[in-house]
Amino acid sequence: MEITDLTPTEQRIREAFLRGAAVDLREAPDDEAASGHSWGPDRTVRAEVLRWLLLGDHLRDGWTIGLWLTGARIVGRLHLAYGVVEHPVHLAACHFDEPLSLYGAQLRQLELNGSHLPALNAATVRIDGVLRMTGCRVTGSVALGGARIAGALFLDNAELGTATDGSGQQEDPVLQLNHAVLGTDVWGTGLVAHGQVRLLAAQIAGTLNFDDARIRHPGHTAVEAENLSVGADVRGMRLEVTGRVNLRGARIPGQLNLAYATLANPGGMALRASTAVIGELWLRDAAPIEGSVNLRRAQIDFLHAAPGVWPGAVRLDGLTYTTLAPHEPAERRLPLLARDEGGYVPYAYEQLSAAYRRMGDDRAARTVQLTRQRRHRTTLPWYGRLWGQVQDVTVGYGFRPVRAAVWLFSLLLAGSVAYALHHPHPLKAGEAPAFSPVFYTLDLLLPVIDFGQERAFTPDGWLQGLSYLLIITGWILATTIVAGITRAVSRQ
Repeated sequence: MEITDLTPTEQRIREAFLRGAAVDLREAPDDEAASGHSWGPDRTVRAEVLRWLLLGDHLRDGWTIGLWLTGARIVGRLHLAYGVVEHPVHLAACHFDEPLSLYGAQLRQLELNGSHLPALNAATVRIDGVLRMTGCRVTGSVALGGARIAGALFLDNAELGTATDGSGQQEDPVLQLNHAVLGTDVWGTGLVAHGQVRLLAAQIAGTLNFDDARIRHPGHTAVEAENLSVGADVRGMRLEVTGRVNLRGARIPGQLNLAYATLANPGGMALRASTAVIGELWLRDAAPIEGSVNLRRAQIDFLHAAPGVWPGAVRLDGLTYTTLAPHEPAERRLPLLARDEGGYVPYAYEQLSAAYRRMGDDRAARTVQLTRQRRHRTTLPWYGRLWGQVQDVTVGYGFRPVRAAVWLFSLLLAGSVAYALHHPHPLKAGEAPAFSPVFYTLDLLLPVIDFGQERAFTPDGWLQGLSYLLIITGWILATTIVAGITRAVSRQ
């Protein structure tokens, strides 16, 4: 198709296109594309003309053809669906009256920096180079589902979607990258999204960077990144998200960096990363999370999160981590485990204890194990709780061995004083050894040791009751010590 009724502006663009030259229609370098609806004929070009140029056969020997157009108002629908564009396309600071359609198209490179679009439909697009949308304003959605982009996607300082009545909600995702494959990075620093950002099963060979981005979808899923796979890091420093962040099944070998971030979904789930595999999860100096957190069965090598960042409701069953930072006393981290929505989760205590042992803080590890036993006791029947209470009071379930020494010394002292003041009678006069109140008391307290005192002397009156008490408490103390030591050794 040949278009012959070109306007002077369109003729200028055609001549520049054939030479691979740039055309800048702006009146000033800071012209905003959002006001493009008011631009006159000297800055207006029909979408059908651009389509004719991009899809037509205009090759001239010796010339490098390409479209470099800045500051134009594009009227009509630029429809390049299923088309093959052999030339680089640069439409910077342009105002599109209608959505740009690139569904199933093949392009070498596309740049839309600073442009204003109602929407971009580029699902299953193939781009040999990069897609640049830095500073773009898209009032609708950017659909890149199933796209194949050999280079990077740049969305830094772009604004997607339109806030509705201050709610920040939009029915369709404002950014769709589900099942997209990108050869390098996705750069979305400073991105503003008034709706859902969808990254379902996206594959990004490099880094996904949402530093300083703001994503709002209150009461709904704001970031849908289930089964996301990246080759390096996911950055979200100072990221602000209102709504749920879903990273279930994500694979992030480097960092998931949410330092200084704000995650808020009051009354719902703020962060879900169950079954995710993450190299490092950073929540350093992040705001306290509003909403619940689900990290069930996640695998994290390094976890940096202060106790105060966690919300009141968490799911930690099956969470595995190697290193925990910053180093905090066990007493500050244990309340988080008590808030697990799944109830008593033994594995969570084992993980925390193991992390402290790897840090060389054996005291904190013992504190975690003692708390675990006390929590477990609340799940037992009355007789189990009673026996657990005895073990707790006497030896702290084996994790407080000093208590055993205190109890032994106290009973030994009481018995020695009592029997020193009131000697028991010898069973056979003249054959009994010299009486020793200390060793007589030890004979009563320690069932596996025999100093010969208990067999040679017998108390009467209230001393006999004291003997029975020492024998019973000695058996209980010895049993709990053995049980506690066995438990502690088995955990080592």
